[in-house]
Amino acid sequence: MVNKIEIIGLGAGDLDQLPLGIYRKLIQAENKLFLRTADHPVVPALEAEGVTYTSFDALYEQEEQFGDVYVKIVDKLLNHAEEQSIIYAVPGHPMLAEQTVQYLLNQNKVEVKVLGGQSYLDDLFTALKIDPIEGFQFVDATSFKRNELQYRQHLIFCQVYDRFIASEVKLALLEDLPPEHLVTIVEAAGSTEEKITTVPLAELDFDLQIGNLTSVYIPPVEEEQLNHTFNRLREVVATLRGPEGCEWDKKQTHESLRPYLIEEIYELIDAIDTEDDEGIIEELGDVLLQVMLHSQIGEDEGYFSVDDVIRSITEKMIRRHPHVFMQQEVDSVDEIMMNWEAIKQKEKGAERPSILSGVAASLPALAKAYTLQKKADKVGFGWENADGIWEKLEEELTELKEAIKEDVTTSMEQELGDVLFVIANLARFYHIQPETALHQTNRKFITRFQYVEEQIRKEQKDFSKMDLAEMDVYWNEAKQREEL
Repeated sequence: MVNKIEIIGLGAGDLDQLPLGIYRKLIQAENKLFLRTADHPVVPALEAEGVTYTSFDALYEQEEQFGDVYVKIVDKLLNHAEEQSIIYAVPGHPMLAEQTVQYLLNQNKVEVKVLGGQSYLDDLFTALKIDPIEGFQFVDATSFKRNELQYRQHLIFCQVYDRFIASEVKLALLEDLPPEHLVTIVEAAGSTEEKITTVPLAELDFDLQIGNLTSVYIPPVEEEQLNHTFNRLREVVATLRGPEGCEWDKKQTHESLRPYLIEEIYELIDAIDTEDDEGIIEELGDVLLQVMLHSQIGEDEGYFSVDDVIRSITEKMIRRHPHVFMQQEVDSVDEIMMNWEAIKQKEKGAERPSILSGVAASLPALAKAYTLQKKADKVGFGWENADGIWEKLEEELTELKEAIKEDVTTSMEQELGDVLFVIANLARFYHIQPETALHQTNRKFITRFQYVEEQIRKEQKDFSKMDLAEMDVYWNEAKQREEL
């Protein structure tokens, strides 16, 4: 006869709640009964009736991770089952939040039979007075991801074994909910020991009776408390473009929004340059709004949605980072960049008509010059060191001076363009973004010049009656203030 493991559930309450068949199995188990934990209301009653058992509670003290505990429990059960058929009892129902049961079902060394038991969910819903048809999420408190929590449904954390786990749950929830948000702690639902306590979220791990049969319930959260979530932003943008929305938002197109996107990008750069964290948050939000508006226009017109946008960039990042997602070996950042370009070329399919294809026509001229030369350099069309670039700059400056002497506007424009083009190449060689560098200098000029204006006004002087040397005194003061 082949040995087997029979798995039964102890339910959530006391002995009176056990089905008769389960009760008989426990009473007749003799020395074949193993408990995941003896911390359960049924166990003292079984002991009073002379039932003997072996529990695995000691393993929880020996291991730091619950996953390691469950693996050891399963190993021990399989070892015992080699000698005789055994009964393994778990709290609640075997198929509800029991990782050891899943491990046993997924092995093929020993036959496993689940006999059932009473789930505590019915008692929990009754205790909380909620209807699960409204939607609920059942989460293992020992293993969950915050970004998977569904706050608009009834949210229940099970297996809140101790204060440490309660603290982990609290910290995760505090990322999304205010400290005063009320949560409900349910202990031993459906039993004579049932206890329900409602506390502010911040007090979840305070001096409360938390144990093996503890659950934490978070009722559905109002929309206003979820303004920090992506789905809420998507709803707001859809509303703005909807029938009852804003007339300005409803009439926007991809084309009409172009100048706003450019403006928001430069405002973000300003915030980054000034190291203004609050400004960065605001301006990143404005850029994100542009993405959401364009995506909503695509959805309204039936061409694409923000889901397509997110899917596109997610899949692209996975494809272009095989060293991260596909365990491809790389030796340097240069190799990473080479792989990126190779994958990018493969994605584009047919051979491009030019190495320079793909450079955005609408890029600012300086940034475009930088990008063009960067692409050309990848195929070897570029100086090996900076000396050649500096010599070329001197050559172009000389030609510019000659054009200025001849006083021909067209020639001056062309020669000045050549100078700027070489400067962009020089910036590329030294890994400096010329557009960003010039942007910073513009901002610096504004700050210094406004200081000059302020000082002239304070001293009640007249710009028109001052020469450059006098104004330069204030300019130098402004520079010194920056260095302090």
